[in-house]
Amino acid sequence: MTVLPDDGLSLAAEFPDATLEQWQRLVAGVLRKSGKEVSDTAVEEALSTALEDGLASRPLYTARDSAPDPGLPGFAPFVRGGRAEGNTTGGWDVRQRHSAVDGDAVLADLENGVTSLWLVAGAGGIPVPSLGRVLDGVYLDLAPVALDAGRDTEPAARELLRLYAERGVAKEAARGNLGADPLGHEARTGDEPFDFAPVAGLARLCAEEYPGLRALTVDALPYHEAGGSAAQELGCSLATGVAYLRELTAAGLSVEQACGQLEFRYAATADQFLTIAKLRAARRLWARVAEVCGAPGAGAQVQHAVTSLVMMARRDPWVNMLRTTVATLAAGVGGADAVTVLPFDHALGLPDAFARRIARNTSTILVEESHLSRVIDPAGGSWYVERLTDELAHSGWEFFRWIEREGGQAGALRSGRLGQDLANTWAARSAKLAERREPVTGVSEFPSLAERPVERAPAPASLSGGLPRVRRDEAYETLRARSDAHLAATGSRPRIFLAALGPAAAHTARLAFASNLFQAGGIEPVTDGTFEDSGATEVCLCSSDALYEERAAEVAGAVKAAGARHVFLAGRPGRYPGVDSHVFAGCDTVAVLSATLDRMGVS
Repeated sequence: MTVLPDDGLSLAAEFPDATLEQWQRLVAGVLRKSGKEVSDTAVEEALSTALEDGLASRPLYTARDSAPDPGLPGFAPFVRGGRAEGNTTGGWDVRQRHSAVDGDAVLADLENGVTSLWLVAGAGGIPVPSLGRVLDGVYLDLAPVALDAGRDTEPAARELLRLYAERGVAKEAARGNLGADPLGHEARTGDEPFDFAPVAGLARLCAEEYPGLRALTVDALPYHEAGGSAAQELGCSLATGVAYLRELTAAGLSVEQACGQLEFRYAATADQFLTIAKLRAARRLWARVAEVCGAPGAGAQVQHAVTSLVMMARRDPWVNMLRTTVATLAAGVGGADAVTVLPFDHALGLPDAFARRIARNTSTILVEESHLSRVIDPAGGSWYVERLTDELAHSGWEFFRWIEREGGQAGALRSGRLGQDLANTWAARSAKLAERREPVTGVSEFPSLAERPVERAPAPASLSGGLPRVRRDEAYETLRARSDAHLAATGSRPRIFLAALGPAAAHTARLAFASNLFQAGGIEPVTDGTFEDSGATEVCLCSSDALYEERAAEVAGAVKAAGARHVFLAGRPGRYPGVDSHVFAGCDTVAVLSATLDRMGVS
């Protein structure tokens, strides 16, 4: 044994280990000082954050939070990655989405960091005969192509294969995905299902002649974009994948061949830990499916992560850069094989060159400067991530089993029960958004009425008719659109006078709160001068509880005498003569704002 010299730099071994009970006691003491009486053993529950799917994020995770052994990267159950080397050999595949005929944009992307192309073709995208023009100048043996063509999958796939042959690309050098996804297309459009035989033919062709091509995509985005939770997204992807395995094996492919023809597409959101856990759980669950089907070695799920469209805001879209950066980080840490960063202006129309540059550089910075891909499964071993992965896997598996009991993915879709389940999830989340318990920066929090709208050329119309597409900003966007119409018609926005009572120390916090709240609905707060000069018909009192007791009734009466139609009070409900209603943290902000615009005659 080597004895190190005493250099005065001793470790902390002489300190006794802290116990869970000590931590609980200290935290309970802090909570009591803030006015919350909580027993020592209940502090973790009091500080937990409820997630969807019945899950919760606790304030402390320790070694007692056990989870199944995630295994090693590249080995079943593939929790830690489908490949032993992960993304360490060059980072993840940077895949950019294109839905318009713009060969210059495609080449600019490939020349500046993009490594594969996601082409939306057919209805709602690039005309199939124009694929050759879009790919003009592209080295198809170097740049993988993933198609997304809906009902036009077979002609689009045949055109791409023709381009490979015409340009001398060897069959073994062709890489990418032909993008067949009949159930995903049905979820998007509500159309009648199309014949699977051509899809099976493409899968057989790829399995036998094009080893680098996959024929099918299991796209979970329609369910995420309809308001589904992480577990619902996982369950739908498993049910869709199983449905395709059944079809492909019935068409003569082996289970191994059928698994090898599938690529899975998931949403990456700004909830970074939930995204990391979802991608890890997805690989574990698909490994279980492959094992049950008798092909455990074929269970390494290939994943394409796409930054969530649900989280993208149309107001103050620059904030979307922050959201997509966090989502991309989460996708990379979660082990996605390919990542698409939607440009920050994607929700407004066709992205411009600057937005595409920022999108592709997001991955480049995370890979090349932050070295995020140099570590395989960097979140692995975290008690929180491992426990969340396990809990999410169980929740996703239960939803998958429910879908199977409903007749599989096709049966659950066509009966409407799946859509209703997703709608119920979104309704619960919408309530949180309306109450600003899930804040949206630039929309429900810190909005700017002076912001100049960002305008873009219209993008091809998205496929619709099936499951709805929801957005976190939609309720506030409706309110702001009403305000914009009023501005265009009258030259001014609807206004509210914020009456600050007492010194700044008494009213500053509630004044800022009320100003943010009303601006979220496009209502301009006026704080200077008098109510009579403000041009407003509504008033909100802002001050401390003590000053409300002294002056609220008096001021409310005075402004009503001066013509105010409605008087709010910023703070918890209380009885004050002349005060009509209250605004406070946790109130239904959308309902308050909508009713206020109604009273103002803003249609």
